[in-house]
Amino acid sequence: MAFNLSNNKQMQQNRESNKIDIIEKTTVIVGNITSQADFRIDGKVEGTISTTGKVVIGEEGIVSGKIICENSDVAGTIKGNLDVAGILSLKSSARIEGEVVAGKLAVESGASVDASISMKGAKKMKALSSNEKINSEKTA
Repeated sequence: MAFNLSNNKQMQQNRESNKIDIIEKTTVIVGNITSQADFRIDGKVEGTISTTGKVVIGEEGIVSGKIICENSDVAGTIKGNLDVAGILSLKSSARIEGEVVAGKLAVESGASVDASISMKGAKKMKALSSNEKINSEKTA
């Protein structure tokens, strides 16, 4: 079977877009990671992970620092900031401490979240004091 040059380039691009970088459970990385590939973390990362792909944190995975990504599935532990442009899915074994910003959020029962969470595109809401509530009710 023969391929012309354009088919060969397209196949190479498809393979590159399907790449997943895996950090095994025996691996510890200290520093910043920048990539365009998807990540699966079963080991430990201390630093910033920035990717245009998806980040998956396995049950034994631990990230201390900051994650910036398109989508994320978390079953492990994150201590720090998490900025997900698309969908953040927290599995029942997930443990999150810090600040979370996500486009959409799905949380399974059992996930532990000790974080401030804000949704991208959502309007900021401000709680009214009891005096402000009384004054707003009397107007008319």
